[in-house]
Amino acid sequence: MRIALGSDHAGYQLKTSILAWLAEKGVPHRDLGAHRLELEDDYPDFAAAVARSVARGESDLGIAICATGVGSCIVANKVAGVRAALCSDTFCARYSRLHNNANVLCLGARTLGEGLALEIVEAWIRESFTGEARHRRRLEKVARLEELVGE
Repeated sequence: MRIALGSDHAGYQLKTSILAWLAEKGVPHRDLGAHRLELEDDYPDFAAAVARSVARGESDLGIAICATGVGSCIVANKVAGVRAALCSDTFCARYSRLHNNANVLCLGARTLGEGLALEIVEAWIRESFTGEARHRRRLEKVARLEELVGE
């Protein structure tokens, strides 16, 4: 499993903590920025980099972090093939993978403490899609929406 991570300045410290946790657990990962605390950076740049890495198959999963996670989630979900989930608890993290096959986790650095954020990441990467017919059917409907853009 390869995980891509990206954050703007608001999520920089939380991303650093998650990177350290992933390294400690031996989980392969890529840091797509920000690589330093720069107040003039923009969350769409980093969320798009994470989402594209997942959509292209360069990474299996992605984590995008901004102040609330909302902006990163909106951006990531604009990339075809990405199913981004904004999670603020472990239950939603688990079920975003089990039922929705989410491949990008979005976190709000200003809405979560570090401990809870790490618990969410652990719960999220530990799970995988159940593949049940009812969930596959729903995801097929979601994928068809991507084909309708512009119609």
